[in-house]
Parts: sequence; structure tokens; C-alpha cells
Amino acid sequence: MQDKATEKVDDIPGYMQRLGEQARQASATLRGIDSGRKNAALAAIVARLDAARESLESANQQDLARGRDAGLSDALLDRLALTPARIEAMIAGVRQVAALADPVGQIDGLSYRPSGIQVGQMRVPLGVVGIIYESRPNVTVEAATLCLKSGNACILRGGSEASSSNAAIAACIRAGLEDAGLPPTAVQVVATTDRAAVGELITMPTFVDVIVPRGGKSLIARIAKEATVPVIKHLDGVCHVYIDAHADLDKAVAIADNAKTQRYSPCNTMETLLVHGAVAGEALPRIAAIYRDKGVEMRGCPQTCALLPDALAAQASDWDEEYLAPIVAIRVVDDFDQAVAHINRHGSQHTDAIVTENFTLARRFLAEVDSSSVMVNASTRFADGFEYGLGAEIGISTNKLHARGPVGLEGLTTRKYVVFGDGHVRQ
Repeated sequence: MQDKATEKVDDIPGYMQRLGEQARQASATLRGIDSGRKNAALAAIVARLDAARESLESANQQDLARGRDAGLSDALLDRLALTPARIEAMIAGVRQVAALADPVGQIDGLSYRPSGIQVGQMRVPLGVVGIIYESRPNVTVEAATLCLKSGNACILRGGSEASSSNAAIAACIRAGLEDAGLPPTAVQVVATTDRAAVGELITMPTFVDVIVPRGGKSLIARIAKEATVPVIKHLDGVCHVYIDAHADLDKAVAIADNAKTQRYSPCNTMETLLVHGAVAGEALPRIAAIYRDKGVEMRGCPQTCALLPDALAAQASDWDEEYLAPIVAIRVVDDFDQAVAHINRHGSQHTDAIVTENFTLARRFLAEVDSSSVMVNASTRFADGFEYGLGAEIGISTNKLHARGPVGLEGLTTRKYVVFGDGHVRQ
């Protein structure tokens, strides 16, 4: 790993193979260390980050200045920013991961078979995790610490827009690993922004066991299409809140406000609001007043526009849009079934919520909405590793195999069968 933000690499395949070989060797070391040594390394990383707050902010200001000059959107600049509060949250996240139970080595389901042997399943690290991400430099810390605690080596490829921030953070992580006597190659940051490095990383199954892309739809779609390594991913965050006819409208207004306006850029922000026709006349004017005050543009179906004269007419594409901006699509639906059908057709299987006091409909919503997180009477903004008690998350998966929803420590492990005998032989 290099201290400088980027370097010129002439032989991309050779460079990436070296990173892969080093990561594979480091993963073998990590498999053999206990939780105490992992936590000591995390504590050392905390100490290094804490001592480097000013240099982290300075490096981030360089990235922000380049981003403004390059015309990055406000949403991307927000993702890129490392404020003092976010640095504090980043450090707190490492401490939280250290405090979590280590899943590695846990044996579940141990039972005797008729032959006399005992059979169970043990949690083990995946091995080497490749993580490709854009904008958010805090991902460097989240990814590194989660991989370390779960016994995985990682290769991190951040976006060019965060190169200075990522290099400064990587230097802290490397120093912390060395302080704890662990191989610094357990966490490697790709030191070139050449896109060819991504192509190599996602096609190295000899050295990389899984790829986790975190970024825009085009990046994730490309990786999902081209990767020969398994991918944990989600493409979009088209999240919904459905206000049912049986909703408590005070709860509904608060949730519709928070899910949309608490932050606009995260993938768990609501993009489409669905309202049952029986309560739309009362609920929508109250919600719209809040959106107007906060500068949220409303795009609605004909019934919505009739209730809210300042709402723009929604186009067909609006129901599939992840705005990541102060824009919301609003549709009045006839009943529960129409709401669920809309979500399953237009949603991205990320996070969807119902506001209702009807227990039967709440249970149906949980069963029938095919998303990685489904909520009752809560804001979609809770779909997050911290809020779920996972610590920092590696990402959110809408996959149906291996990991789904926020991916924390357990999502970065797999299981293998273990057998205990006492000289048993098969007859």
C-alpha cells in the first residue's frame, strides 16, 4: 500500500495479482488469530484515526475542492464529505465492531448421528473480500474493520474523487495493523484509479472470494455483468412508504417526513409515497405542507395532483426512479393489494414500510413484499447496519443467496461442516 493518494501503474494485471497474492497470504494469517488479537488491532486503528483527525479533514478538503471543480452534485459531495461529526462516527463505528461478538469459530447445530459421530456447522471467514466503492471515504474504515473482525483480508478500490481521503485513512489502518503485529496487507487499498484495476479485481477468483460493490447503478450493473467472482450487491434504493387506510396519521406524517427528508442521498431514503385513497384527503395535505417547507418537489398521480395543486404530474419513469434528491413520487392507491403490487413491480427489493394499526395487514405486508428489509410503522431510514445492531455495515444486499439486507459480520462469514468422533469408522 502507498501513502500517496494514487500512483502510476504500468502493469495493471501484474499489480493486481500481487495485491491478490498478498491478500490471500494475509487471509491465512487472519484465520488463525483469536478475537483478542483482532480487537487489539481495532483498538490500534482507533488510536491512529483519533490522532489523525486534522490530517483526515485536510485530505478530505482536497477531495471536496476537486469535486466542486469537477461539478459533482450536492448529493455526491455530501457522500464525500468527512465532517468532524462523521470522523467521530467513523471512530465510534470501529469501537462498536470491536465490541460485537466474533462469529468466527461458532459451532451451531451440533448433534449426534446414529453412527455416534457429532455433526455441526462452524462459522468461518469468506477469505478475501474485494470492495469497490464511490465517494464515501468512511467506507474504507467500515470495510476494513468488518473484514478484520470477521477474519477476512480485503482489497479496497475507492473512487478517484475520494483518493486523498482514502489514502489518509489507509495509512492509519496500516499503521494500526502494524502496531498490533498483524500483516498490513490484510487491508490493501488499490493505489491506481485506472478502471482496468476494477476489471482485474472482479475476475480474480484464485485470489478473491467475493466482491462487494458500493456505488452508483452503472458501476454495480457493470460489476454484476462482468465479474467471475461472486457478488454481494444492490442496484437501486427505490424505497416505499405505504400509508394504509388503518394508519395512525400522526405516525404516518412523521414517518413520511423522516423517510424522505432526514437525508436525501442514502439508499434507504424513501423515493415513492403510497397513500390509501380513504385517508389521502387528510394525510397528503399535512405531508405536503412539510415537503413544501423543506423544498421537496412532489410528483404525483392524477389523484395526488387533484389534492395538491402544486404537485407536478408524475411520468411513468418516476415510479422506478431513485432520486437521491429532494424529490418524491406520490401515488394514491385503491387498496392494500394495489400498494403491494406497486412495490413489487417498481421497487428494488431494498426497503419498504407500511404504516397501519391493522395487525393482519401488517403481517401480510411483511410476508408479501419481496424486499430485503420490510418495516411496520417505522422509517425506511432505519435500514442500516448501525441501527440493526450489526455495527458498521459492508453494504446492503438485495441478493437472495448468502446475505440479504445490511451485511455485517455474519454476512462476511460462511459455514463449513465439522465432525467429531472418537475413533469412529464407517461400517
